[in-house]
Amino acid sequence: MARSTDGTARTPRRDAPKPSQAPRESAPRQGPSTAGEGPDASPIVLVAAGGLGREVLALLRAAGEDVAGFLDDSPALRGGSVDGAPVLGGIEHIATLPHARVLVCAGQGSARAALVARLAEHGVGEERWARAIHPGVEAPEGCVVGPGGILLAGVVLTASVTVGAHVVVMPQATLTHDVVVEDFATLCAGVSLGGGVVVGRAAYVGMNASVRQGVRVGAGATLGMGAALLSDLPDGQTWVGVPARARGEGPAAGRHRADTTLAPAPQADDVALAQAALAVDLAAPTNFALPDAPALPDEPVRAREEADRRGWGRTGGRRAGAGRGGRRGERGAHRPSQPTRGRPDPP
Repeated sequence: MARSTDGTARTPRRDAPKPSQAPRESAPRQGPSTAGEGPDASPIVLVAAGGLGREVLALLRAAGEDVAGFLDDSPALRGGSVDGAPVLGGIEHIATLPHARVLVCAGQGSARAALVARLAEHGVGEERWARAIHPGVEAPEGCVVGPGGILLAGVVLTASVTVGAHVVVMPQATLTHDVVVEDFATLCAGVSLGGGVVVGRAAYVGMNASVRQGVRVGAGATLGMGAALLSDLPDGQTWVGVPARARGEGPAAGRHRADTTLAPAPQADDVALAQAALAVDLAAPTNFALPDAPALPDEPVRAREEADRRGWGRTGGRRAGAGRGGRRGERGAHRPSQPTRGRPDPP
């Protein structure tokens, strides 16, 4: 039965699925360990020498844990080292380390499940699984982390959160009240889970994705990075977008209107018909004149009328006698012009 940090038995919620039948212990407040707080005497062996394994290695070293090295089936890594930790051999090498604690660091939940099964064949029982929990993880009393769990920096568990066996929670993820994360699930950096969310076995929630309260992410399902899940995601499916929906179904990821559809591509016959119609339109005569529209006056005539009204001569000079001190006969004096539209020339 799960136990809280105060040592009392904790009864699982009836409405929440059990992540595993394996015993659970509350998350230690400081440092990674198999039980309680503080480093354990036996060394830890990390399985899978990838990016996640390197992050866990740095975390364990900072906590003062003794890391024996990596186990990895890659021939290219045999006999070498990763970030200063030796690669001891393949999975079968665990038989030579009967007292070492073990932590599987594969990024995908399905890969972790396969490695755990192989290690069980070599005699690794549940009592040998370690945990790696960053000292900065917020995990109050009543929160539970299963064996093999990995919680990196900045993870927040608020209240009555249950994290199953071999779950990986990457930096800055937030798990609010009554969240249940089942075995082998993966929560990437920046994930936000509303209250009562259930993440199924070996599900994968991408970076910065968010899940509405009370919603379930199905077993083996994938929620794409940046997605916003508003309804249950069925087992084994991949959903993306905002709001999230099945990949390849409906509008492209990121669109909000569910009724938005893409127009079909034009066919060759449609293109030919459009070109023929355009040729007919271009060949037809056009007449843009409005019926019964009054004709506009000739622009030069209108300009002369305006000049005469303002008292300007044709040369642009001031009409003689029209300004201050002007006298007829002087240079620039006005010469009589033709009357405009029957109106006599002003004196």
